[in-house]
Amino acid sequence: MKSEFLLAITQLSAEKRLPREVVLSAVESALVSAYRKDNFAPNQNIEVKINPNTGAVEVWAEKIAVEKPTDERCEISLEEARRVNPDVQLDEPVMVEATPANAGRIAAQTAKQVILQRLHEAEHSAIFEEYAGKEGDIVNGVVQRVEPRQVLVDLGRVETILPSAEQMPNERYRVGQRIKVLLLEVVRTNKGPRVIVSRSHPELVRRLFEMEVPEVFSGAVEIKSVAREAGYRSKVAVAARQEGIDPVGCCVGLRGIRIQNIVNELSGEKIDVVLWNPNVATFIASALSPAQILQVELNEEEGVATVVVPDRQLSLAIGKEGQNARLSAKLAGWRIDIKSASVFEEEQAALARERTEQAVTEEAAEEESEILPETVAETQLEAKAQLEAEEEVAVVEVLPAEIPVELEIPESEAVDEAEEEPVTEEIEEIVQPVSFEMPAFPEKSELRFAEDIAGFGPKASKKKRKKKGGQTKEVDGEGLRLRNARRQEVSSGDEDEY
Repeated sequence: MKSEFLLAITQLSAEKRLPREVVLSAVESALVSAYRKDNFAPNQNIEVKINPNTGAVEVWAEKIAVEKPTDERCEISLEEARRVNPDVQLDEPVMVEATPANAGRIAAQTAKQVILQRLHEAEHSAIFEEYAGKEGDIVNGVVQRVEPRQVLVDLGRVETILPSAEQMPNERYRVGQRIKVLLLEVVRTNKGPRVIVSRSHPELVRRLFEMEVPEVFSGAVEIKSVAREAGYRSKVAVAARQEGIDPVGCCVGLRGIRIQNIVNELSGEKIDVVLWNPNVATFIASALSPAQILQVELNEEEGVATVVVPDRQLSLAIGKEGQNARLSAKLAGWRIDIKSASVFEEEQAALARERTEQAVTEEAAEEESEILPETVAETQLEAKAQLEAEEEVAVVEVLPAEIPVELEIPESEAVDEAEEEPVTEEIEEIVQPVSFEMPAFPEKSELRFAEDIAGFGPKASKKKRKKKGGQTKEVDGEGLRLRNARRQEVSSGDEDEY
């Protein structure tokens, strides 16, 4: 019949959900510390063994074999030592049973706290090992307590934490509500394992598909990538690994029953199932559905995909607040630039003009570069020679020689050639410049009008008359008329006399 000690150990293992061997090991470790305190030396090596069938407690202590022991706690005579182990020699250690008479009472009184501590440590280790291997899996839990920054979810053996960052924005949790959560992280702490769960992680959608779609669970249909905005919309790219299987149809199910179960679990979150394609352009066009795509251009260096859509479907391709474009970019792993057809045509036309201008500029540069340096030097010499020739024409230089000079002489001053005599001058060694004076031509006579002559014109107001001394005297036109009248009188009187 089992003792009460064994019954207590069995009950503890059932309550703590720990193996019986783990509980026995914890009790043995607690008894070691309790016995060493009262009956053995501080540094003495001792062991406690509990019989799993009878519950008897045995204490074994390590002692040194000597001829005459002085301290019975840590020494033993050689004869007694050889009764336990015949091969033992002098000054060698040997394990000897040294169970105290009051072992049961000591264990009950002094080892209680140590046993409880060991049991807690064993329990924490068991929980950590259990949940550490389940990271990334879905577990069922019950909402235990709702706090401002977190929600505590009870998984049965451990109380997990659902932080506010991992909650869905459109969900409201209540105590006692059963939910499915993703086991996100398990951390060992001094107070035990700390388990963090999530409801907004994209991996939760993948695990829900594995639960609802048998083809995904078996591997016939593979989920390539998942993009999610928790509570609003998710996009899932699927591909078939076996011929003859429609991956999208398998995920949607008959009349959409499979996808509807996932939507209900996610509180009405919309899910788009997209067919994956190894061609990136085709895959991006599928990811932007339901918008119609006209053209997709890829820039692999920058990782940018330019998508052209009809003008009337630009808003549909972008989605509400850019949601469709963001999810498609996450799903494909490319930056997506969505443009309307009209804008794209204008940009292409401007780009073509720039390329044409650049090509013309490059051709001109190539033509200039083809000119050889010798040709350039010859061109420069020719230009310099031409410039010097122009300067020689502009500047008149007198040379040391006879220079025939021909002048045009007016007819009034012309001289017969026969009367002219040739004039020769001796040229000196140093030639001086010769200056020529042009013949003076008669100045044009000033025109005079009849009024001026008669003394009535504007120029007849004043006249200059010369005096004998070379001085001039200005005479008014009126005085000139009076004098002329007197002269006529005198001349007429003289004629009468004659």
